[in-house]
Amino acid sequence: MQTVPIVQTAELCKTFKDFWRRPHVEAVKDLSLEIRPGEVFGLLGPNGSGKTTTIKMLLGLLYPTRGRISVFGKPPSDVAVKGRIGFLPEESYLYRFLVAHETLDYYGRLFRLPSSVRRERTDRLLDMVGLRHEAKRRVGEYSKGMARRIGLAQALINDPEFLILDEPTSGLDPIGARQIKDVIRDLGRKGKTILLSSHILADVEDVCDRVTILYGGQQQAAGDISDLLRKTDTTQINAPALEDRTIAQIRELVQRLERKDILDVTNPRVSLEDFFLRIVEEAQAKNIQTSGARGGGEIPEFLQQPTESITHDVVESLVMASSVKVEPAAVETLVNDKSDQERTRQLINDLMGGAAEEKEEMEVTEVQPHRAESSEPSSTETARPRSADAGVIERLLDGGRDGEGDSETES
Repeated sequence: MQTVPIVQTAELCKTFKDFWRRPHVEAVKDLSLEIRPGEVFGLLGPNGSGKTTTIKMLLGLLYPTRGRISVFGKPPSDVAVKGRIGFLPEESYLYRFLVAHETLDYYGRLFRLPSSVRRERTDRLLDMVGLRHEAKRRVGEYSKGMARRIGLAQALINDPEFLILDEPTSGLDPIGARQIKDVIRDLGRKGKTILLSSHILADVEDVCDRVTILYGGQQQAAGDISDLLRKTDTTQINAPALEDRTIAQIRELVQRLERKDILDVTNPRVSLEDFFLRIVEEAQAKNIQTSGARGGGEIPEFLQQPTESITHDVVESLVMASSVKVEPAAVETLVNDKSDQERTRQLINDLMGGAAEEKEEMEVTEVQPHRAESSEPSSTETARPRSADAGVIERLLDGGRDGEGDSETES
């Protein structure tokens, strides 16, 4: 039975435009690739080759200019798809004032995980990335390597089926880089599908099953990493240490039978990484204290089992909740007590009277010089001054009396 690819793109293109909406940069051009279930897939290329743009389109953060893209057989913008993905960005954007436990608990809450599940996964993930002894420190105090470790833990808190890692070993010391690579290999063996983007080619060579190499936004090479790196014009023979006499006889035999000469005879070397790790392991065996991250633990059990359906249920409930029509709650009309209305009306009358008397005194003072010349008061002098605010308040009071009368009539 043929399995459905986790990720599938066909002639995918992304063009960025300038202010005048003119094509400016063609970041991705005619990219067609497949990522199969359970494999570790490497996305390689120099800076500006379109790796980050491709990842953002897979996450639904960017929309392609043209072409097709599907994740789990659905568009990346589908909300149900996002709950099945874990993502470690190139830079660890974490809340610097939270400790490690609080950070993982926060991301667990985003996926609506129960508190008991959050606590269990948090403890096991901190053990896995070697931060159990630094769990009470604020994330802002972490080194870059420690921040990458907690970033990987947050990418796994929802037990994703598809894990996207962008430069996961950036800033890590050789111990941390080796541990992260071991975690990636173990997750791949447990059936997780992983997309790895890195500039450290040795890391990709160690953990990836297949790779694709981008340049200028286009795919330049793709295939199984063992096939791409195999040198078919050279034969390598490994054997235990041989005497010089035996090597000379082998050289003569190759010349007589193949009419070729042996190119090189040397003793193999261990990699610098293996040598470094052996020295560190010897120091750890002596219980030498360090303030950095410790050795990582095993893969948590919840990551070794099939993905739980709790994440899908949460996403489905959120989608259903968005379609439910919420009826507005009835607002009760609060009717003030009759005594409260009378006190309020009396207070407003007092304020009106004070304002009117004050204004009358001001107007009388202004009119007095004219009264000496005129023997009869004018109509404006005898009229009671009336402010605009007072008229508004009286109309409001009249409306209140009408409402009160209506309520008495209803009773």
